[in-house]
Amino acid sequence: MPFFLSVVIPAYNEEERLPQSLAAVLGFLKKQSYGSEIIVSDDGSQDRTVELAKEILKEFPHQVLVTPQNRGKGHAVRQGVLAAKGDYILFTDADLSTPIEEVSKFLACLEKDQDVVIGSRALPDSQVKIRQNFFRETMGKVFNLIAQRFTFKGVHDSQCGFKCFRREAAHKLFSLQKLDGFSFDVEIVYLAQKLGFRLLELPVIWRNSAQSRVQVLRDPLVMFWDVLRIRSIHS
Repeated sequence: MPFFLSVVIPAYNEEERLPQSLAAVLGFLKKQSYGSEIIVSDDGSQDRTVELAKEILKEFPHQVLVTPQNRGKGHAVRQGVLAAKGDYILFTDADLSTPIEEVSKFLACLEKDQDVVIGSRALPDSQVKIRQNFFRETMGKVFNLIAQRFTFKGVHDSQCGFKCFRREAAHKLFSLQKLDGFSFDVEIVYLAQKLGFRLLELPVIWRNSAQSRVQVLRDPLVMFWDVLRIRSIHS
């Protein structure tokens, strides 16, 4: 049966990367047999992100959502997902570290029997073509171990910015999601398992972007604290 896909892209000061990323997403979606929309969820950008998104997407089904001040990636994704009209909803990082073409295998799983499909850089078949530096990679592995200890079970990589949902699951999960920062991924995985949604982790192609928005000295401390309190804020 035909379906409709919403692609949510959170953005914060992305005027340099966004045009190339939107061109890639548009080029892919225009070739597909299913209908689609692109949602750019701006998180208080102070550059031309909003103007560029509106100009590039003007001839394609789209929404450009604007938050007046920077709230965090979790807030931007939540706004985009809850505004999405698709039967299936993908959110992907603005740098397209995971190529948009990977969504095809995610959609196949959702069409079959899954509710939530998340990308992973940590499975045997994952193809990490450009790696993070040693410190960031180690920090990510430690973070995921802590998240497994205190929140979810059996997920190897909660932080990959490429996740796809059935609409019902997405709207339920993101209506409950409360964390505005980078730890929202852990919260979504935790809620998906808690509520009994069928969740699958898939290997993806991934190329690290040198322009990561994660601040090495500040954000990990906030993220670790958030992980420790996820269960309590959803008790």
